[in-house]
Amino acid sequence: MKSAFLKAGHLPTLIACFLYFDLSFMVWVLLGPMAVLIAHDLNLSAGQKGLMVAVPVLAGAFLRIVNGILVGQFHPRLTGLIMQLVVITGLAGAWWIGIHSFQQVLLLGVVLGVAGASFAIALPMVSYWYPPEHQGMALGLAGAGNSGTVLASLFVPGLAVALGWHNVLGLAALPLVLVFALFFFTAKNSPQCPPRKTLADYARILKSHDAWLLMFFYAISFGGFVGLSSFLPIYFHDQFSLSPVKAGYCTAACVFAGSFARPFGGALADRIGGTRSLSFVYLIVAGILFMVARGTLVLPVTLALFVLAMSALGMGNGAVFQLVPQRFRQDVGLMTGLVGMTGGVGGFYLAASLGYAQQFTGSYAFGFSVFAGMALIAFAGIVSVRPRWRRESGALAAARI
Repeated sequence: MKSAFLKAGHLPTLIACFLYFDLSFMVWVLLGPMAVLIAHDLNLSAGQKGLMVAVPVLAGAFLRIVNGILVGQFHPRLTGLIMQLVVITGLAGAWWIGIHSFQQVLLLGVVLGVAGASFAIALPMVSYWYPPEHQGMALGLAGAGNSGTVLASLFVPGLAVALGWHNVLGLAALPLVLVFALFFFTAKNSPQCPPRKTLADYARILKSHDAWLLMFFYAISFGGFVGLSSFLPIYFHDQFSLSPVKAGYCTAACVFAGSFARPFGGALADRIGGTRSLSFVYLIVAGILFMVARGTLVLPVTLALFVLAMSALGMGNGAVFQLVPQRFRQDVGLMTGLVGMTGGVGGFYLAASLGYAQQFTGSYAFGFSVFAGMALIAFAGIVSVRPRWRRESGALAAARI
């Protein structure tokens, strides 16, 4: 199985895309691990803190549509090189000029959103290299670049305390330069890249009921993952009075679990089908968030529950992208942008709603409860569509739905 997988695609491109995705996600959530320090310096309210970490997620969501279109027009490699340069320049500029107001933080969040939009470049670039029976594993490995959020949670709080959070912005640009060079010299477009798309192709996709279903499913799985990745440093600090560094360590444990689980989620979906995998994911996540919403749990129990929830969400992310190429093989680039966009919207909603729930109700319970209810709706949706998708996938004997 391993030998067949290695022979099926292009390993240098897979590695380059993983590193591009990994470092991009690191800077995408950069504000979360520094949120406590930034909020102190700029005197931000609870709602402003939530919005600050949510804006990069929302910007990344909509820029994924832009990248999906650019990938369809100019192919992934050129699009990836351009977007990496934008992020590197933005970070260096923010470090040089400085950030002195809430509005400037939000503008920086938009720049960081460009890094989050790397999703719509790296995944289709890998997908075009691999046949249907290896899509779950290939996209799971590439998508494990989610682990960049672990790097941010693990190292950024300590660096921000030691060097100042302004200097971390410039420091973060340095590894991006190295990945840019690697991507430039090793990543290649697949010969299987589809031809350029027209506006009619985009309109056709948006008319598909299945496209909207996949978008909603990812809004819950990835939205939950990135929303919690961004907001948990604030949650652990406020709820349990942890220092920014200790809150970062707790967040890193949760994010590592979700990132590590993603390729296993893709591989499991290859084996038992993406729809079956997702049905378990949504039930687990809903149950855990309802428990956390009660707000009476001690730190070790809360941490364990979030580790389990993030693991389930990570596996769900891999499962959704096992399904995307099965349903839209010739439109993976466009669908990656659309699905990735709604994933980011879900993350923006979760992070922002938790901040405003705390500001207006004094508790995070309402924000967690609403998202748990949305996970139950996703469970009902995947169960209802599963028979039809399996029936229609009969021609793809090598892939499981």
